[in-house]
Amino acid sequence: MEENKIINKLLEIDDRLQNIEASTFTKEDGRKVTETLDHLVKMVGRLDQERTFTTEWVKRIERDAENHRQEISQIKQVLNIS
Repeated sequence: MEENKIINKLLEIDDRLQNIEASTFTKEDGRKVTETLDHLVKMVGRLDQERTFTTEWVKRIERDAENHRQEISQIKQVLNIS
């Protein structure tokens, strides 16, 4: 009977150990997380640069459009067109 208790306890400990191993964060897991975070940081950096360039591009287009509006107004005045 004592042997049965010992065997049952060993089986219980073995199951608990397997659960611990399954839920343990390994070096490989850490490497994967780090690689994923590195990729995300690069992507965010590129998106930030793209946003900056796009903002400047839109500002340039808006300036050009305003200049064109002014030129069109001047041309209309010269041609006496309302």
